[in-house]
Amino acid sequence: MSARDELQELVEKMNANPQHIASEKDRIYQINLEESGPLQIVFKAGQVQVVEGAAPDAEVTLIMNEKNFSKMLKDKLNTTMAFMTGGLKVEGKMGLALKLQEIVKLYQ
Repeated sequence: MSARDELQELVEKMNANPQHIASEKDRIYQINLEESGPLQIVFKAGQVQVVEGAAPDAEVTLIMNEKNFSKMLKDKLNTTMAFMTGGLKVEGKMGLALKLQEIVKLYQ
């Protein structure tokens, strides 16, 4: 299963059981996957969707390979170590990157 498919499964879990995201502000997380390009995780009105392509108004962009993204979606990526070793790059608001990690943990 590709990382994009795993993301879609996670989004479906979130939308089916939105209590952990209901209070989330509307925002866009951009993920730049080294192998397949950008995609967006869009939180809006207590729901989440995945949009292909780059977002001109993303507050944070995570840059990583698909293997690390897949690990992150399963809450199996040590994000601190990945960041320190260059396996994860963050552009924009670091706090939002951490918030996304917290949300992912809640849906494991």
